[in-house]
Amino acid sequence: MTAQKEEQFFKKEKGCLIVISGPSCAGKGTVTEIVHQHCPDIKFSVSETTRKPRPMEKEGVDYFYQSVENFEKRIEENMYLEYAKVHGNYYGTPRDYVEKMIDGGYDVILEIDIQGAAQIRKTFKKAVYIFIAPPSMEELRRRIHSRGTETKEEMERRLSCAYEEMTNADDYSYIVINENKETAARQVRAIITAEKCRTERLINHVLEILKR
Repeated sequence: MTAQKEEQFFKKEKGCLIVISGPSCAGKGTVTEIVHQHCPDIKFSVSETTRKPRPMEKEGVDYFYQSVENFEKRIEENMYLEYAKVHGNYYGTPRDYVEKMIDGGYDVILEIDIQGAAQIRKTFKKAVYIFIAPPSMEELRRRIHSRGTETKEEMERRLSCAYEEMTNADDYSYIVINENKETAARQVRAIITAEKCRTERLINHVLEILKR
């Protein structure tokens, strides 16, 4: 099967929702970006946040930046598939975009926090849940420190939250240890490929073949 025919074949089915989360600085963003480079047809939902932009972040690429007032208004209007308040800032996933892409046969990756993943689980029970974990807490501390954007108190708070979040890893379908970003990205791509070949997703196609 050629790559073009394979793409057309899978688009006959609904797309997969891939939820990727894990503690701060586990490398979620880096891993998902590498996955996207190899799988450009996978859609990434751009979240909205009330957090201030970090250096090099772009509006509409990394996040859509909202005021607290606007974000809370959109919560009341049920405009988010999930939302959470993390480290004092709101983060939310626009509902319409995700549902439209999945119905159109596109796979969608959501890179979200632990709280957001728990909310998604209530709505999309058949989503693929991947937990990105650091190889050790020492390495996680090093990554947070090297980012250079947090005070000592903020860094300790993130480490404390990360420890708590790691205890939720058994809620996920898969765990990927991000010791090497390229290896971790390959593992995520392998998971997506395997999930798209599940019997429950393709059995109707097999039944159609039998009718011919």
